[in-house]
Amino acid sequence: MTSASFGSGPLRTRSLLSVFEEDAGTLTEYTNQLLQAMQRVYGAQNEMCLATQQLSKQLLAYEKQHFALGKGDEEVISTLHYFSKVVDELNILHSELAKQLADTMVLPIIQFREKDLTEVSTLKDLFGLASNEHDVSMAKYSRLPKRKENEKLKAEVAKEVANARRKQHLSSLQYYCALNALQYRKRVAMMEPMLGYTRGQINFFKKGAEMFSKRMDRFLSSVSDMVQSIQGELDAETEKMRVSQQDLIAVNESVYTPDSDVTSPAINRNLIQKAGYLNLRNKTGLVTTTWERLYFFTQGGNLMCQPRGAVAGGLIQDLDNCSVMAVDCEDRRYCFQITTPTGKAGITLQAESKKEYEEWISAINNISRQIYLTDNPEAAAIKLNQTALQAVTPITSFGKKHEVHHPSQNVKNTENDKIIPSESAGIQDSAQLIAPGTPIQFDIVLPATEFLDQNRGGRRANPFGESEDSSKDEVEDSLLQQMFVVRFLGSMAVQSDNTSEVIYEAMRQVLAARAIHNIFRMTESHLMVTSKNLRLIDPQTQVTRTSFELATVTQFAAHRDNRRLVGFVVHLSETLGEESMSAYVFESNTEGEKICYAISLGKEIIEAQKDPEALAQLMKSVPLTNDGKFMLLNDQAEEDGTIHEEGEESEA
Repeated sequence: MTSASFGSGPLRTRSLLSVFEEDAGTLTEYTNQLLQAMQRVYGAQNEMCLATQQLSKQLLAYEKQHFALGKGDEEVISTLHYFSKVVDELNILHSELAKQLADTMVLPIIQFREKDLTEVSTLKDLFGLASNEHDVSMAKYSRLPKRKENEKLKAEVAKEVANARRKQHLSSLQYYCALNALQYRKRVAMMEPMLGYTRGQINFFKKGAEMFSKRMDRFLSSVSDMVQSIQGELDAETEKMRVSQQDLIAVNESVYTPDSDVTSPAINRNLIQKAGYLNLRNKTGLVTTTWERLYFFTQGGNLMCQPRGAVAGGLIQDLDNCSVMAVDCEDRRYCFQITTPTGKAGITLQAESKKEYEEWISAINNISRQIYLTDNPEAAAIKLNQTALQAVTPITSFGKKHEVHHPSQNVKNTENDKIIPSESAGIQDSAQLIAPGTPIQFDIVLPATEFLDQNRGGRRANPFGESEDSSKDEVEDSLLQQMFVVRFLGSMAVQSDNTSEVIYEAMRQVLAARAIHNIFRMTESHLMVTSKNLRLIDPQTQVTRTSFELATVTQFAAHRDNRRLVGFVVHLSETLGEESMSAYVFESNTEGEKICYAISLGKEIIEAQKDPEALAQLMKSVPLTNDGKFMLLNDQAEEDGTIHEEGEESEA
């Protein structure tokens, strides 16, 4: 539309004006939508710059994550470092592209909307005001009277109409020119932003190709090969797991059933480490307890526990020099207790099957002997079990075997921590010490000396010792009182008490029998050594289980290697004039030599009491307590006092 169009008639002008105005309105609406789309593109590109910046930082942060499973991380870290540099360089290009889009795409369309479209809208408003003024002046002119004309008023109104028409004509020409120019400017406004967008993208890709095409080809190829290699490993591992799953599905249901092979489970007693789920007993009150299923594992000489959901385990119990024994606990099966070297009752655990129960006890027993510190722990554990089997071999054949191979050396049984007598003891000496096939008693309730008169009708000694009143009087009158926490391992009848070798032989046979027959239960007692007798006292009820006159103890000795093993021989006269001898073997929380020293001191007191001068001399050489009783070494007294207090809490 041009200014010449107005000369063609008012009707044509009005028709064209309405068309041009409708076109301008449509163009304004479209321009706003186009600007929103372009601003979104610019915003995305600007966000791309920030995102690539964050991506580069995250690639570098991989190295600082300290993954628990870091297999192959070195190669991944170096690759991600290189990718971080590439992303940084790409970020520079993205920043340049964002600036170009802002200058060459978004800015032109904004200028078109603010300048051209706003100008048309403003001129339209001015044209409307001029038309309204013209209409007002014409209405005023039309109201001039015909009969009484006022020439002056008529001239003023006519002049006002002329000015309004002139103003309307001028504003219409400006408005029509703007509408006409808008038809040309809209074409430029539509193409110029897209031209800037396209040039910016081409420049971005061109610089990127120049920057990376040459040096990135080899790197991307190597990364692609590495990814394919990892994928191949994953496929192979997936196939292996699929086969394993099929094998697990095909196995017999008994594999998942607890104690499916309870009659003859395949038990490995050579373990120096063990892991699995156990039930842990927790005291929640004076008489109430709870059981919690947790995952336990051994690590060196420690028993560790890893709660569900935890990344690593924590220390539960130090197993060095501890003892483990089977216990009856709340009518539950497969329970065992770990006791500290000081005699304090440790934790109580429950296994889910007989196999797990015995393997845990064997493993803890092996670890407590510090086998894991040897150069070859597995071989040492195997040797322990082999020597345990040899220990129950008939004594004659066993002795002959070692006599042939080692005629002049002592043979050490590492499992039972004892020295098997060599040629010095002799085969006949061993047979003379303990008769082959002699039964072993593992319960302290019935003394081993009563095996001989169980079926003879002879008088049986009271297994609980003397009455409570007489026992108290005896203790009060005794010059020596020393308490030790011990666990009864076993006793058996012997044929000689002339040498301490009989005690070592009894230790060997008792420990070997326990190992072969899976006897882990041990009865804990307090061994009271006085100047008159030896008494075994129940730590919970304080009732005397059995008592031996100190004069009847003819031999006593501690183990040569395992210092916590101690034994003594009791020589008794029977009612029918016969004599019997029995060896008792114990495991102590303290060194066995201290118990032997206490027994020796008690015997010296008995002898010294026959001679007042000798007794006075003895009392001068040994320190006395405040009540005038003999006192052992201070460190021993303090240690035993602590054990006595803690031992009462033990659940033997």
